Parts: sequence; structure tokens; C-alpha cells
Amino acid sequence: MTNGAHPATDTDRDTATDTDIDVEDAQAAGQASPHLDDKERDQASQHSSPRALVIHEIIREEGEMALGRAPLALLWSALAAGLSMGFSFLTEAVLESKSSSVHDGVSLTGAAGYCVGFIIVVLGRQQLFTESTLTVLLPVLTRRSLGVAGTALRLWLIVLAANIAGTWCFAAILTLPTTFAHRFAPVLDHLAQAPYESEFFSTMIKAVLAGWLIALMVWLLPSAKSAAVLIVALITYVVAVCDLSHIVAGSVEAAYAVLRGHASLHDYFGRFFAPTLLGNVVGGVALVGLLNHASIAPEMTGRD
Repeated sequence: MTNGAHPATDTDRDTATDTDIDVEDAQAAGQASPHLDDKERDQASQHSSPRALVIHEIIREEGEMALGRAPLALLWSALAAGLSMGFSFLTEAVLESKSSSVHDGVSLTGAAGYCVGFIIVVLGRQQLFTESTLTVLLPVLTRRSLGVAGTALRLWLIVLAANIAGTWCFAAILTLPTTFAHRFAPVLDHLAQAPYESEFFSTMIKAVLAGWLIALMVWLLPSAKSAAVLIVALITYVVAVCDLSHIVAGSVEAAYAVLRGHASLHDYFGRFFAPTLLGNVVGGVALVGLLNHASIAPEMTGRD
């Protein structure tokens, strides 16, 4: 591992060996069946789902690689993710504008546009804060080192700051006096009010659910194989139709409202940013990261 990654320790090598064994176990499913010939056993092994411990180690390794990246690389990747998430807001507005009327909240059609930014970010391997809350947490829980925790905290701060900067840049592009922006301005203005419609506690609860779903999406992706796009689209569609709060996707809308003069910076930080960030972290870290790690911790201990 380069770019500041930690040197491999005995524990890391043991974990890597255990992961190799688990992957082999997953691939060997169906091999012992007396009812299948060799070709059918190979087909069975290819369709086997990996065990929870294997999924944990795949995601943990992604977290280790993220922790080993140079801060500047993280910053650019996270900035790209923030910009990419702007396409969720824009596509929602385009789909809403094609419908017969503007609805209260996002319609079932408009919600499909919300998936676009997430698909770009996930398949493009760009650094998104709500994904990092899970991937980077697992190395912290596994290695239990203050140094690793400090590196994870630094990563979260860099990624969050760059994600938010990207959302503001995209929102600023949509406010430029162009024919394109003017055409969709009424729908964009309407959608941009969504982050400010709920009180602090209500927004936080919606953000907990959103963080929970996005972290679950990350947990599901190692098993998704060719269905990765479907998994991302399905989970993020649920976030949209349920009007849940996501710190990065929602920031494009909230920033647009500020730049258009429909909200203040106080509204942005007090009514949107603070409760949404708190809820996303709780949903991603506590309800997915800690619980899913706890569910496989006895298996990891048993291999020591």
C-alpha cells in the first residue's frame, strides 16, 4: 500500500490470510454436492453469496486503501463526488419539469433523477462522505489504534469539506444567467426548499434513515456483482421518495436556495447542515458500521 499506508503487521497478514480462506470457502459452495457434476458445481460456486465475514473484509480493505491515500488525492476525488452529486438535483428538476405539474416534494418520476449522482459517484469510485463513514470505520474497529482513528478523522474532514465545496460549485453553475438555467429555474427553486421544510429533530431523524440506507448500500455492493447499478438505484430511490436527508445530495439543493436568495447561510448551517450531518453519521456509523462489525466480531476473534 502506498501514499502513506501503514506497513503490514502480523495481524494484517493474518487477516488477509483469513480473507483468502473465506473467499475460497465462498467459492467452494456447491462443490461437495453429490447431486451435481463438475460443470454444475462450478456454476453453483459462481452463484454463491459471500459470507458476512468476507463482505466485512472486502469493505475493510477498501477502507484501508482510502486511509492510505494522499490527502490531495482524497480532496480531488471528494470534490469530484460533490460535483457529481449535483446531477441528482438537476435530473430531478428536468424530470419534474417534464411532468404535468410541480408536486409537493419529489414525485415518483422526479425521484428517479435522484439516483443519477449516486450512480456516477459509486461506479466512478469517487470519495463520498456517507460511504466513508462505513468503509473507514471498519479498519478503526478492527485495528483499535488511536493513530488509525486520527487518520480516519482526517479523512472524514477532508472528504466532507471537499464534498460540500463541490456541491456549492455545482449549485453556483445552476444560478448562472443562461437560457438553460432560466428554463428550469422555477422547478429548481421549488425543489431547493425541501432541505428547509422540517424542524431540526425531524431533519435529523430523516438523516439517520438516509445514512442507514446508504451504509447498507455499501454493505450490499460486494454481493451485487453485475447488479451494482440496480442496488445503487433502488436504495437511493427509496431515499428520494421517502424525502430523507443526505448531507451531500441535499447540500446542492440547500446551497442553490442560498445562492438564489431564498435561504440564508444561517438556515443552511442551522436547519440543514447540522441536523443532516449528525443524522447521517449516526445512521451510517452506529446503526450499520458498529452493528455489522459486532455481528462478525466473534468469528474474527475465533481465528486469532
